[in-house]
Amino acid sequence: MNRAELTIGVQRTPDEVILRLGGEIDMLTAARLSSVVNEVLADAPTRIVLDLTDVTFCDSQGLGTLVVLSRKASHAQSLLVLTNVGDFLLRVLDITGLRSALMIRNEQSTG
Repeated sequence: MNRAELTIGVQRTPDEVILRLGGEIDMLTAARLSSVVNEVLADAPTRIVLDLTDVTFCDSQGLGTLVVLSRKASHAQSLLVLTNVGDFLLRVLDITGLRSALMIRNEQSTG
């Protein structure tokens, strides 16, 4: 069995920090994601965007981590925004009732 991996690319602009995530957010990788977001929060950006385009899996530990990071950002006067959230993850967030605890901005065209 392959070990779960999470790649995190960081892009900084004057107003926000974009973290491009790829792979799995789970019990093996959630601590690393927390660590990177905590480092970013130390610089007090207005907004942290988690781009989930390439996230293939997210377990309960990953979901909990996203909620905790959103709260930490809020306490630091920052905003944590999830973008390009896949259908699988949106369904899980709906089922668990966590969708309302997170700010989600999907830029998908309609029509």
